[in-house]
Amino acid sequence: MKILARHLTADLFNCQNHQLNDNELIKDMLVNLIQKFEMQLIRLSMEALDSSHTVYMAVLGQGHITMHVYPELKYVSLDIFLCQENAEPDKLGQAVRNYFKPDKTKTTVLKRGDFGTAKDLKPKVKTKVAPLRKIHNTGAKVIRILARRNNNQ
Repeated sequence: MKILARHLTADLFNCQNHQLNDNELIKDMLVNLIQKFEMQLIRLSMEALDSSHTVYMAVLGQGHITMHVYPELKYVSLDIFLCQENAEPDKLGQAVRNYFKPDKTKTTVLKRGDFGTAKDLKPKVKTKVAPLRKIHNTGAKVIRILARRNNNQ
């Protein structure tokens, strides 16, 4: 199996960073992360598609980073494509998650390239939930179970 690239996609839900509208801060964060991970930045662009949706695109010597930010929804869609067999887009993705501080994250990592079997094409999907969200979800489950027990008696 020849891996040509690694591709990470992530959905960041209920982001707690209150600066989702600050385009300059988000661009600075991207530039700082690109420098920190020693990547070559070719071009960084930002486009406000409307008042509630901004797109950021960083073209790298090693691939690209794309983010769609929806401040009103507190949602960020992240796409990191790195053209190296041993690339680690999940480390860069974690740094972006640390910036936006989401309650819940759904991440998918794909290996891109020439694969031997269809089984090798299966993506790796991870879902992370912030500790406070876990407590809330667990409490809600307990309440539902207790309500069912009371209804059955």
